[in-house]
Amino acid sequence: MTTARDLMIVAIDTPSTPPVERGDLSLALAGAELIDLVGAEAVALDGHHILPGLPPHIDDRLLREAVSSLVRQAPYESVEDWLWRRGRGLAAAYLAALEAEALVTRPHARRVLRDGPPTVADSAARRRAADRWASREPVLAGLAAAAGIGEQPADDQIDELSDDQVVTVLAAVNDAVMELEAVRQRRAIEDAAFDNLWRGV
Repeated sequence: MTTARDLMIVAIDTPSTPPVERGDLSLALAGAELIDLVGAEAVALDGHHILPGLPPHIDDRLLREAVSSLVRQAPYESVEDWLWRRGRGLAAAYLAALEAEALVTRPHARRVLRDGPPTVADSAARRRAADRWASREPVLAGLAAAAGIGEQPADDQIDELSDDQVVTVLAAVNDAVMELEAVRQRRAIEDAAFDNLWRGV
């Protein structure tokens, strides 16, 4: 299992108020992939730029896709650009992968022509993710907090980490999530102004 898979399982398994935004989760998943690639020495960070290394042997399909999508020529991609590019639709991709492996199920709702919300099946993968979450493992907790899962601010998690590369990725995830929220708020204001115009307010 990977940090991104653990994060996806935690996101499904942990009630959050308000609900986790799919875009925020996708950005955090892209950050989780990058942190795992740093740990596998598949990449190294030079400041805020991602320097690819030798492709390692990776069993996870989505993480292999992440490796194959690395920019391997200068000027190398920034962490921020990676999060936005790789994160596009990533939550849906991880949900589909977990469903395909029967690690996540979607109960059929009675009398409704759609499936119910996804639930995590009892498995070794779920227990591993739950153990990391219960122990407040800093990387997983920091990514989860950035995505809006749990109550502890992400900055508190970053303070517990000593690996500068991991700290750089987590900080970039936090910045990207805040930028996305600013876009949402701006669109909401623009939509409200447009509605008021049509209503003559």
